[in-house]
Amino acid sequence: MNWLALYARSRQVPLSAALLCLLAAAVSVLSRGGDGPPNLPVAALVLTACVAAGSVGLAGQDAELDRTAAIRWAPRRAAHVLLIAAATAAALLTARAAGADLAPPSLVLRDSAGLAGLAALGAVLGGAAYAWTLPTAWLAVTLCTPVAPGTTGEVLSWLVLDPAPTASAWTAWTLFTAGTLVYATAGPRR
Repeated sequence: MNWLALYARSRQVPLSAALLCLLAAAVSVLSRGGDGPPNLPVAALVLTACVAAGSVGLAGQDAELDRTAAIRWAPRRAAHVLLIAAATAAALLTARAAGADLAPPSLVLRDSAGLAGLAALGAVLGGAAYAWTLPTAWLAVTLCTPVAPGTTGEVLSWLVLDPAPTASAWTAWTLFTAGTLVYATAGPRR
């Protein structure tokens, strides 16, 4: 068995992939036939659930084994965060291709990246078992509070805003970049 298959198994990638497929199928079936405008809060909820499913593998089974391995972890960790973002975006874009028009593709890509960065930061701060908390908390705040006017509102509500506002796009991509860099260098909390 090669290192990639071992890495995927130790990080529970098959389980995460199965959950992503299940979520995409459920969204596709439940949203089919809707002729209304895109539903950005529901899209943010689905994307957060997909990132939470992917975040369970941000740490291995044995922290000591990971720490003593003679491989460079930083590129693998960065690739793992990128894979979570890409798989999350692919899940919702596949559901969109099947008829579930929840959000425009630019919003799906931006939100997937920002949420994956938040999950990576959550893994650094609380460990992989709690990596889902930061994306879920940001979603809860976004959905439970009205959008404030101005740049502050764009920063806090970037998950459900149209991708056009510059502050919301910068927030998402900054979270992705910072989360990936911090997670790649520091790794998950033990």
